[in-house]
Amino acid sequence: MTAHLPIQRQQRSAGHASASFAQRDGRARLVDLRQQGSAKAIVLDQREVVYLNTSGGLTGGDVLEYRLSIGPGTRITATTQTAERVYRSTSGAANIAVAMDVGEGAHLDWLPQETILFDNANARRKTEVTLAPGATCLMAETVVLGRAAMGEAVAHVQFHDWRLIQRGAHPLHLEALRLEDARLGPSPAGLDGARAIASVVLIAPDAADALAALRACLACPDTRAAASAMEGRLVIRLMARDGWPLRRKLAEILTLLRRAPLPRVWQI
Repeated sequence: MTAHLPIQRQQRSAGHASASFAQRDGRARLVDLRQQGSAKAIVLDQREVVYLNTSGGLTGGDVLEYRLSIGPGTRITATTQTAERVYRSTSGAANIAVAMDVGEGAHLDWLPQETILFDNANARRKTEVTLAPGATCLMAETVVLGRAAMGEAVAHVQFHDWRLIQRGAHPLHLEALRLEDARLGPSPAGLDGARAIASVVLIAPDAADALAALRACLACPDTRAAASAMEGRLVIRLMARDGWPLRRKLAEILTLLRRAPLPRVWQI
């Protein structure tokens, strides 16, 4: 007679980190910091917050949540300590939530490092940035399919990425990225052979003023890029066959738009 061993549920990670800043005596000041599980938030110089997932990556069933609140008139840069890795999943999707509130006249730079998807990765991410009247923001997101230097290939993936920037309840920019197996091939309707993609969005009254200078720096043999602008919004999209040339070009674009160096944890 064969004994049936009980099915053991695999351990899953859960992380929640939030930070709040306010303007005090003419400077940004941390007023609240909370972290739980695998998510951490590290504050540098009261103007930069770095989020970190100590689990080392995500797989099916994991939950990761980052939150940020910026008080009126405050400028904050938020980023991640390293690339977020989404590994092979055998039990559903990993879930990532990012929620950031930017107070009246405040500014946010949300510049996370790459999200690296491995073969058979399955994840859903929802990013919401809510701007008060007069608030502005710069947001960049990069997705890389495997690590080319390691010879990794991605043939199967499920990645749904929903990004919203809104002023109050009024949408200013919405992106819905849905990466599935059929989109990974050479078809122009998919990634057209690219292994790395990125988008950059600037919401500011003078955003369109940067378009000419930005287009002048987009030409590069290793990346494909385009930019467009309308009143109060500038959008840039990039594609490359490897993550490294895309990262270099993205760094150039962000430095131009920020008129300042990249966050210190970025390494180029």
